[in-house]
Amino acid sequence: MKFTDGYWMVRKGYEIQNPEDVRDIVTNGASITAYAATRRIERKGDTLNGTLLKATYSSPMPNVIRVRLNHHKGLVKKGPEFDIRTLPTEVQISEQEEEVVLQSGKLSVRVGRGKGWNVGFYYDGKRMTGSGYRGPGYIKDPSEKAYFREQLELGVGEYVYGLGERFTPFVKNGQIVDIWNEDGGTSSEQAYKNVPFYLSSKGYGVFVNHPERVSYEIASENVSKVQFSVEGETLEYFIIGGKDPKEVLDNYTKLTGKPALPPAWTFGLWLTTSFTTDYDEATVNHFVDGMAERDLPLSVFHFDCFWMKEYQWCDFQWDKDMFPDPEGMLRRLKEKGLKICAWINPYIAEKSILFDEGMENGYLVKRADGSVWQWDMWQAGMGLVDFTNPDAVAWYQGKLAALIDQGVDCFKTDFGERIPTDVVYYDGSDPYKMHNYYTHLYNKAVFELLEQKLGKNEAALFARSATAGGQQFPIHWGGDCSSTYESMAESLRGGLSLGLSGFGFWSHDISGFENTATPDVYKRWVQFGLLSSHSRLHGSSSYRVPWLFDEEAVDVVRVFTKLKCSLMPYLYSSAVESSVRGLPMMRAMLLEFPDDPTTHALDRQYMFGDSLLVAPIFNAEGSAQYYLPEGRWTNLLTGEVVEGGRWRTENHSFMTLPLLVKPNGLIAIGREDSRPDYDYADGVQLHLFELEDGASAESVVSSTAGEVELTVSVKREGGKLSIVSEGAGKPWSVVLRGISGLSGIDGGSSEQGTQGVVITPADPNGSVTVTL
Repeated sequence: MKFTDGYWMVRKGYEIQNPEDVRDIVTNGASITAYAATRRIERKGDTLNGTLLKATYSSPMPNVIRVRLNHHKGLVKKGPEFDIRTLPTEVQISEQEEEVVLQSGKLSVRVGRGKGWNVGFYYDGKRMTGSGYRGPGYIKDPSEKAYFREQLELGVGEYVYGLGERFTPFVKNGQIVDIWNEDGGTSSEQAYKNVPFYLSSKGYGVFVNHPERVSYEIASENVSKVQFSVEGETLEYFIIGGKDPKEVLDNYTKLTGKPALPPAWTFGLWLTTSFTTDYDEATVNHFVDGMAERDLPLSVFHFDCFWMKEYQWCDFQWDKDMFPDPEGMLRRLKEKGLKICAWINPYIAEKSILFDEGMENGYLVKRADGSVWQWDMWQAGMGLVDFTNPDAVAWYQGKLAALIDQGVDCFKTDFGERIPTDVVYYDGSDPYKMHNYYTHLYNKAVFELLEQKLGKNEAALFARSATAGGQQFPIHWGGDCSSTYESMAESLRGGLSLGLSGFGFWSHDISGFENTATPDVYKRWVQFGLLSSHSRLHGSSSYRVPWLFDEEAVDVVRVFTKLKCSLMPYLYSSAVESSVRGLPMMRAMLLEFPDDPTTHALDRQYMFGDSLLVAPIFNAEGSAQYYLPEGRWTNLLTGEVVEGGRWRTENHSFMTLPLLVKPNGLIAIGREDSRPDYDYADGVQLHLFELEDGASAESVVSSTAGEVELTVSVKREGGKLSIVSEGAGKPWSVVLRGISGLSGIDGGSSEQGTQGVVITPADPNGSVTVTL
C-alpha cells in the first residue's frame, strides 16, 4: 500500500508522522524502549499537543529480535494471534553516549540517541539492515483510518524472497505484495498461501507478526527499502539472524513451528479420480489395476469431490449411487497395498444433512444479526464451520473420524481462502484477522485428529491454503495450475518461494489441473513431479493415467516412480532434516550456495535435498539450460561428469533430464523400487561421487519412523579412502561411481559393478580402507 507520491510528496489526504526526535530510551534488563517525538523538540512547550511514538526491542529466543512499534496501546485487543514460541534467552544491553545496544546471540539492534531516527540490525558485527529517516510511520488516510508502516534498508544487489507461495517472479524486488489469501490459481499475483515472512540474500529474515492483511512495497514505493504496513495503532515484526540462509529458516521455524514429518508412504505416487470426471468403483479399479498391470508403483489413491453427492458438500457421506459399499471398496483397495485420501473442505452446503445440525448448535459462522452466514459460491447455500468454537471443532472432527474408521488414511483439505470479513466468530475473533488465519485452524483441526487416530508421524494432509505456522501440518500443494510449460514454471516458482517461507514439503498437480496436457508436457511434468517432495497425478475434467497420453508416457511414469522409490533412503533423511531444521526438501539454489551470486535469481532449477540438483525441462524440444556451481558434478542418470562454475545447455529425451549429484556427494540408494516405505538401511548402497582429495562425505539413513539407523562417512587423503560406519545393524555397501579398479582394500571386499566398484565391509560395524 502506497502512502507517498514519489519520494518527496505525501499522497493527497494522507498524513504521515515519523519519529524525529528520540526523547528517552528506557531499559529494564530484557528490553529497550525508545520514545520518539514526531517533530523536533526545541523547548518544553514543543512537547505539548504532539505525538509520541514508542519502539520496544526484545528477544524471544537467541538470534531473534522482536520490534514493537506503537502509537496508542489502549485499544481492545482481539485475536487471533500467531502462536509464537519462545526459548530461554540471555540478552545483553549496553548504554553508550550515542546509542543503546541490545544483543541476542550474535544478533544485535543499535538504537541511536538524540535527533533523527537511526536503528541498525547487526549480525556478528555486520550490518544487515536498518530503519532510518522517515522509516517508521504512523499514518492517517483521508477517512481517518490509522496505519503503521516500517521501511527497512535494502542494500545494493540485495534480493528478497518468500512471502508464501507466490507465482510471480521469484525475486520479489519491485513487487507489491498483499498478504491476503485468495483462490486465484497459479497465474496471477494472488496466492493461496500468504506468509508475512521474507528472506534476504544478505542472510537475515523479517517476520511481520500480524495475521491480517500486511501490505508490502518491495523496492517499489521506495526503491531502496522494503516497506510493510498494517492497519491499526501497532506494528510488530521480528528480525531473524543466522550464519547463513539455512540457519535463518531454522530460527524462523523455531519461532513459528517446525514441519511435522510426513509418513514415508506419502512420498510415493498418488493417483486421483480427477475433479469433474465420472467415476465409480469400477472406474477406480480400472485405473488401479491398469497401473499394476503396467508395473507402475502406486502408493495412494485419492477420491476427489464427487465421492460425495453433488450439492451436499460436505456431508461426509459416500454417494451411494456411485459407491454402494464404501467400506468394502476401501478394504479391497487397501488389500492392494494402497493408502486412501478423501477430499474435504470446511464448508457445509444447505442441502447437506449436517447443515441443520451445525446451525442449531452454533457450529457455523454467523452474521452480526445472529443468522448463519451463507452464499451460493461453490456450494448452494453453504455455511462455514466456526473453528473458533471448540464444540464445532469436535463435531467436525467426529465426522472425519468416522471416515478414518472406514479406512481413509488422509484428507485433501481443499479451500479455506474465500473467508468473509463481515461475520461474527464464536470466540469474538476479529474477522479481518481471521481471513488468513481461518485456514490455520481448519488444517490444525484435521491434522490433530489424524495424529490422534493414527499416531505421530502418521498424519498427512494435502492442503491448498495456509499462512504462517501452517508448515506444521504438511503436505501442501500448489493449487489450480494449467497444462502448459509456462504454468509448470510458475508452479515451481511458487514452490521455491513457499520453501523459503518455512514450508518443508510441497507438491503440484502433475501435468496441470486445468485442461489436458499434450503428451510432451505430461512427460516433462512427470519428471518434475516425481523429483518433487510429493507426487500427485490430478486434473480437472480429464483423467491423468499415463496410457491416455501415449505409451511412452507409461514408460516415463514407470522410470521416474521407480527412481524416486529407490532414492527414498536419501530423500527420507532429507525429510527428517526438514522436520528438524525447517528447511524445504526442494531448495532454491541460493539456500545451498549463498556465496555464489549466480544462484541468487535462479528459479528454473533447485536442489532436491542437499546433494541433488534438478533442472526440469520446460519446452517441447527437450532443451535444458541450467547453471552448475563450482566443482565436478555427475548426472545420476547418465553418469556423465561435468565441470561446474558455468551454464550448460543440453538436450534430453523423455527418459533423462539434468539430475546431478554435487561434488563430494554420498547418495543413499535403496534396494526397493516398487514402494516408498521399506527398510531403508537393509542392503542400502551409498554411491560416492567425485570425492576430492582432503574432502569428506557423509550420508545418514533413517528408518521410516525418522530415527537414524546408519551413518556412513568417507574421507579421501591422496589415493586412500577411509570408510567408517556408525549404528550399522544391517548390510550396506559403497559404490565408487565411475571408478573401475582398485590397488587394494583392507576391511572388506570389492567387485566391479555396472556403475563403479562396489565396496562391501567385512563387518557392517567396521571400517574399510581403500587404495585407489
